Amino acid sequence: MSISTAARAMPARTLTPTGVGFADGDYKPVEQITVSVLDYGFTRSDVTYDVVHVWDGRFFRLEHHLDRFLASMARLRMSIPHDRDAIRAILMECVRRTGLREAYVAMLCTRGRPPAGVRDLRQCANSFVAYALPFIWIASPEKQQSGLSAVIAPRPRIPAQSVDPTIKNYHWLDMERSLFDAYDAGADTVILPSMDGVVTEGPGFNVFAVRDGTVMTPDSGVLEGITRQTVIDICRRNGIAVEIRPVPVAEFRDADEIFLTSTAGGVMPLTRLDGRVYGNGAPGAMTTRIRDLYWTWHREEAETTPVAYDD
Repeated sequence: MSISTAARAMPARTLTPTGVGFADGDYKPVEQITVSVLDYGFTRSDVTYDVVHVWDGRFFRLEHHLDRFLASMARLRMSIPHDRDAIRAILMECVRRTGLREAYVAMLCTRGRPPAGVRDLRQCANSFVAYALPFIWIASPEKQQSGLSAVIAPRPRIPAQSVDPTIKNYHWLDMERSLFDAYDAGADTVILPSMDGVVTEGPGFNVFAVRDGTVMTPDSGVLEGITRQTVIDICRRNGIAVEIRPVPVAEFRDADEIFLTSTAGGVMPLTRLDGRVYGNGAPGAMTTRIRDLYWTWHREEAETTPVAYDD
């Protein structure tokens, strides 16, 4: 299996800790990465992407992210001139050139542009971009000590029959508008219900509830997050009961504990929902246990891939 020449490791250079990207076959500071305003990824949000993080110099569950990214491209009928090994090497090189030990690393594929005067999607030249930035927290470690606050949105999530949430995408207007509702209510974030009144997800995160020692998470209408799956795996390996099923909004509100999961934050406690306080305003015991196990897994060789830094 060949690897693109552009993806091969490059000689040591001055590090760029503010971020490094890869586009058009070359590496450059992330601020220099651009997408044409005529790219359908911009004009139609016709794009898929994935985000993996590097912690303590190691990618966490990188192969899981590559699996999802490649599957998303296939389902959108996109293709790029880089195979799996080449994509992995490009991501590695982006991180290496930053020197960052904690990084937020993205890969994305846009539909691109069709030839001038043509609107046939099949004739678009799909475009691949990757970049590495300093790690981005949805909720800082300090904020997680007290827990986040959220509201249930007044509008439903885009139905999965219209936009498949298992293909990671930028169709966020329902979530963006709902975020403003949350801010107006003095909350940190928002959780959207489905058209049928069950909880789905929030802007960039999956949701979990804990009731009587059982962990629950929605089974449909959501991105199948890598951190979500990690929590499911943690529960199963540690004898914690976990249910993947529809969770009605009323049942969700009545939980003993609630937490959120994301690559950009890990396991994040929620201690206030629609004004109700959970756990006397502190992260619950189950949430804390799962969060500790999640970060412990970052030290396991089977779950991580080391970055080959110059040093």
